Amino acid sequence: MNKNLSNDKLVRQLLWITVPLYILDQISKWWVVMSFKVPFVLHEGNKYFVEEDTRPVIEGFFNLVRRHNQGVAFGIGNGTAWAPVVFLLALIIALVLIMFFWKRGAFAGPSRWSAPLLLAGILGNLTDRLFQGFWLEAYSDAGFWQRLGQGYVVDFLDFKLPLYDKIMPSSGGHWPAFNVADSCISIAATLLFLTAIIEIKKEMAEKKAAKNKPVQ
Repeated sequence: MNKNLSNDKLVRQLLWITVPLYILDQISKWWVVMSFKVPFVLHEGNKYFVEEDTRPVIEGFFNLVRRHNQGVAFGIGNGTAWAPVVFLLALIIALVLIMFFWKRGAFAGPSRWSAPLLLAGILGNLTDRLFQGFWLEAYSDAGFWQRLGQGYVVDFLDFKLPLYDKIMPSSGGHWPAFNVADSCISIAATLLFLTAIIEIKKEMAEKKAAKNKPVQ
């Protein structure tokens, strides 16, 4: 593929996919932040749980909530000043890798849409981590680094799935809350997986054809 044509295609996808999805992600999150109460932790005996502003959309299935996701896996990085910096570096690395693989034609088949989706998702959640902490009233008098360290991702889409409580009893049947950016990343991952499956099947078919090809 011509390099200039490939770059033009990526730019078009960024303009028509990444930018609109990023704007939708941020508008939806800020609507939640401006409209919902800040969640707070309640303590009863030896148990801690979060009191949330929950608004049912489809009773027993779909709710809108305001949930703060500060850390990464297992809560690592919660309330630290280094987490936003780490995610900033992760974004830069992700951008470099996406451009690297794009220029080498790695995004083919269904995965050609994954690059703009990944960018929309990464940028959306990174924006939260860098800026949301500065809007928390409880830290309005805190220093810059402390407020930066309170950055969190806004999750607000809450679904209760049948039988999910059997798999994860502590969830109460609720799938982990997510947002538009998370959806973009999940769809991109699915497209990459499908592309890998297609490539594997294609390679197996070619090997089979070569094996069955009569020797001349």
